[in-house]
Amino acid sequence: MIAAIHQPQFIPWLGYFDKIDQSDVFIFLDNVQYKKNEYQNRNRIKTVDGWQWLTVPVLYKFPQKINEVRINNKIDWKKKHLHALITNYSRAKYFERYIEYFKELYSKEWEIISDINIEVTRQLAEFLGIKNKFLVASELTPPLSSPYLRGGLRRSYLEGGEGGFSDDPTDRLIKLCKLTGADTYLAGKDGAKYMDVEKFTKSGIKLTFQDFKHPVYNQLFRKFEPYMSVIDLLFNHGEESLEIIRKYREG
Repeated sequence: MIAAIHQPQFIPWLGYFDKIDQSDVFIFLDNVQYKKNEYQNRNRIKTVDGWQWLTVPVLYKFPQKINEVRINNKIDWKKKHLHALITNYSRAKYFERYIEYFKELYSKEWEIISDINIEVTRQLAEFLGIKNKFLVASELTPPLSSPYLRGGLRRSYLEGGEGGFSDDPTDRLIKLCKLTGADTYLAGKDGAKYMDVEKFTKSGIKLTFQDFKHPVYNQLFRKFEPYMSVIDLLFNHGEESLEIIRKYREG
């Protein structure tokens, strides 16, 4: 069984969903430190002038974890987001198919950034037609009687700090794989830069790396802009979106 693990991001890009599509179980790594100025509270959409950020304002205090970071609802960000989607995608072929979901999404009250990130990622995966099991790292705290917690793993779990997860990135990933029964871990293409590959080898978990090639597809407005949120692909290509992602992966 293949597991992929990633911090929850806001309306993620195509490569994020390619990783979900290649895995059997995808784990939202919500109990690690939040990173400012990345993709945990923002992503990009295509506009007539190129691209723009859709940003969820947050009230972050170092060293909060992602699932502790609150949204700053004193700013009317939901209205701004919805207006940006309508303004820039109303002429897209599949706009009417998906815009109602976003109207509903932005009508809800959201307090924690990881909650909206996980919700929207699950739904976008469903729109794409990806059938996958999703888990949340902070919820994977098994009882000490768990069959996964035997011998050395049980000791490392007890010594792993809050939630039984150590601060070592590789140990954390290995532990999550074992807790879910995965025998293979799908890492990002640059995963070897922050992981201890030898630890994976010794753990008995096979390590593979994503090799995602960004597709070129029909967008609204002039020059093609890569690395947009996957909603850009969905609004323009609807049910063909996953086929486009897979075609370029296989090519």
